[in-house]
Amino acid sequence: MGKEITINGYQLEICSNSPHSALYAAQGGATRIEFCQNLENGGITPSYGQIVQARKLIDIGIHVLIRPRGGDFVYSDLEFDEMMADVQFCKEAGCDGVVIGVMKNDATVDIERTKALVDAARPMHVTFHRAFDKCADPLSSLAILIELGIDRLLTSGLQNKAVDGVELLKELVKYAEGKIVIMPGAGVDSNNIEMILKTTGATAIHSSAKETVYSQMSYDRSEVEGMNEPIYRTSKEKVHQLVDILKKQ
Repeated sequence: MGKEITINGYQLEICSNSPHSALYAAQGGATRIEFCQNLENGGITPSYGQIVQARKLIDIGIHVLIRPRGGDFVYSDLEFDEMMADVQFCKEAGCDGVVIGVMKNDATVDIERTKALVDAARPMHVTFHRAFDKCADPLSSLAILIELGIDRLLTSGLQNKAVDGVELLKELVKYAEGKIVIMPGAGVDSNNIEMILKTTGATAIHSSAKETVYSQMSYDRSEVEGMNEPIYRTSKEKVHQLVDILKKQ
């Protein structure tokens, strides 16, 4: 299990998409990571090997994204069984938490499946991710998450970027009354993190702090498309910048 730390009373979660990224996030000063892979397509559950390696490399919190595929958050029975199995593995691997999000096709929280995932995850921490930003009614959805015992909500305030959703984020923080942690995320960087925190009153924030890494191939067969696209990786320097801003708050 990772150690619980804060930065001047704030928690900084970094979305890291590989063991290398997890290590850079920790070295940059993050308080925990949301661990995934394939961030280029929104992030899905990392592999067994990645989870084991990340746990060995870092001693801060590891909260694993439980998402079997890209696309929407309405899952088949087989996909849901996969999610339950991944939650069980994360518990056995010594992870600190899981990050989940299950919706119904009418844009409401899938209460039955969310409860099953929460029950399976305990005593790990449970975050509900930005599936929330597709919900039809944010306040009623938040009330459901509180009732289900979700520990933290990652949300952009129903906007593409958290900076554009600050008014709703502020309302969610007030509505939560400390019963659930509201964590703004999406497009958070060194240019807006201070404004987002001050406007919303949030004490936890989420950022990918990513950089683009280009192919290392010195030869590229032009007749074959793809297979050498740029990828994302956590930037230790960008994490440092966020940490330095939080230290001054």
